[in-house]
Amino acid sequence: MAKKSAVNRNDMVKRLVKAKAAKRNALKAIANDENLSLEDRFEARLKLAAMPRNSSATRIRNRCQLTGRPRAFYRKLKMSRIALRELGSRGQIPGLVKSSW
Repeated sequence: MAKKSAVNRNDMVKRLVKAKAAKRNALKAIANDENLSLEDRFEARLKLAAMPRNSSATRIRNRCQLTGRPRAFYRKLKMSRIALRELGSRGQIPGLVKSSW
């Protein structure tokens, strides 16, 4: 099980990304629009840089929903390899057979 503080911090980042996504996308569109003046684009870049770092989607860490483990994460299943193996061994995942010899 991962540290509660790390999982809670990641949840806080997810909430912040969701709250600031519209503003961040609007500023990015202005900053990348080559039809606008250089001053307007630069001002949009400054506003974008002034936003909280944790409002960027790249700051979200993929974590297992069962254990909170950040590594060996399967995106399709939203769980780590260890949690997948445990559930497979118990027969709780349909169609998955864990080989053991």
